[in-house]
Amino acid sequence: MSVKNKVVVITGASSGIGEATAKMLAKNGADVVLGARRESRLQEICQSISENGGQAIYRVTDVTDPEDLEALVALAKDKFGAIDVIYNNAGIMPTSPISALKVKEWNAMIDVNLKGVLNGVAAVMPDFTSQKHGQIITTSSVAGLKSFIGSGVYGATKFAVRNLMEVIRMESAKEQTNIRTATIYPAAINTELLQHITDTSSKQGMDQLYQSVGITPDAIARVVNFAIDQPEDVNINEFTVYPTKQG
Repeated sequence: MSVKNKVVVITGASSGIGEATAKMLAKNGADVVLGARRESRLQEICQSISENGGQAIYRVTDVTDPEDLEALVALAKDKFGAIDVIYNNAGIMPTSPISALKVKEWNAMIDVNLKGVLNGVAAVMPDFTSQKHGQIITTSSVAGLKSFIGSGVYGATKFAVRNLMEVIRMESAKEQTNIRTATIYPAAINTELLQHITDTSSKQGMDQLYQSVGITPDAIARVVNFAIDQPEDVNINEFTVYPTKQG
């Protein structure tokens, strides 16, 4: 199976992993539909893709709003006639100790990292179920595999995503809807995530880690491309991606 001509919706597409993935998939012939909150960045990315011979459109999207995700999927179908893949990539990471009681940040992580994924799933599920094919890819984190000090709530959202995606895979197999899933667990990938951290000690520690071992978002883009490129009867459903230097 090829990435070429697949219609792929990507959230969190205005920078980092989302941007890198959009550009790589478009270069390989996919039609990409980009969603994020920053319109100027979406315009720039779509223009860059177009100038390099690719197909890309966008819609300003807040993943915490179910109607925004529905509209993004509708745009994909209106422009390209179908939807094959959604990549739920939008996320925030304002890590802090639980004792710091940054409750607003806890709620924001739940809204974006978990509810945002659920909204993406809900937006594509009717089409994927009726057409009996489709792929749901989601960015979790290594904090969705093991626990880290300072990442209690962030990790909780990412553990939840892990469970959600596995259940989707199992239920699809039972219901014979052929929906493939892929959950990606990145470690230190250099993106804008660290900009969300307001706790000083957490920010210092994360900055030091990422400066010493962090790798580019292209590493995750290649994984997404690989997952989509598999034959329809092959579902490689989990990918853990560490920088080689990270312990």
